[in-house]
Amino acid sequence: MELRDIEIFLTLADELHFGRTAERLHITPSRVSHVIKKQERRLGVQLFERTSRTVRLTPPGQRLRDELLPAHRRILQALDRTAAEGRTEAGELRVGYSGPWCAELLLRAAQELRGRHPGWSVRIQEIQFNDLYGPLHRGELQLQITEFPVFEPGLAAGPVLLQERRALMLPADHPMADADTVSLEDLAEVPLLRLQGDHPKPQMDFHFPPTTPMGRPIPRGPSYTSWYEIPVLVAAGFGASIVAARIADYHARPGVAFVPFRDGPTLDYGVLLPAAAPAPLVPAFVELLRSLAEGDGGR
Repeated sequence: MELRDIEIFLTLADELHFGRTAERLHITPSRVSHVIKKQERRLGVQLFERTSRTVRLTPPGQRLRDELLPAHRRILQALDRTAAEGRTEAGELRVGYSGPWCAELLLRAAQELRGRHPGWSVRIQEIQFNDLYGPLHRGELQLQITEFPVFEPGLAAGPVLLQERRALMLPADHPMADADTVSLEDLAEVPLLRLQGDHPKPQMDFHFPPTTPMGRPIPRGPSYTSWYEIPVLVAAGFGASIVAARIADYHARPGVAFVPFRDGPTLDYGVLLPAAAPAPLVPAFVELLRSLAEGDGGR
């Protein structure tokens, strides 16, 4: 069944009138009738009950309409997005990140994108902890790579790109600082710094657990609003922070130690997007990020 024939069927199913269907599609009523009869012959079932005064869907016709309608809408949306990309010869993607390794992935994807679409540029900015999702909500960014899970209305999670081993950032003079590894149970022995602000409880409990797996309470340390406060607070002995183990390659400094966890989940970074339809080239850019991340083995 051709796409145009599907459109004729769905329009008639909506109008239930051959004349109005023909007018809406800018064709003749006889063309509508011919297409419907051809569909019925091909399917071996009557789709419409017709009289001189009324047109009604048969039960098989209703089922066909209900199954075709969402698929037809998705096809049209896909065609519209592709056409929009084709019409857009120049533009700017605005993307954000919350980890330096995410920035490196974005820079590589931006270079690839500019090679494929020379008229496009990519603006990359760091996401601040005190405004994690504001730029996406305000339309200042079109996507960001951030820590998962995310529980935020109006935003949609895309693919996970990077899975990082977690570590505990400790004061260098803490008794656990010389250990080869630490356990989630060890969190009961040191105050845990927390992100300041009102965030969904499931998300906070994942990144800042209130208890160990065995139910022992984890002491609460001071809160912070930006990454740059964390090593300062840790070095001063105010507490510890759960971080990606790779952060030691970027932010090692006197007074802090990084000890990897031997248990617990990875720290996952994925694409976060507005829930509304994506802007031109965003789907292509997300696929490019996925491809590059997979080529790195998720690292």
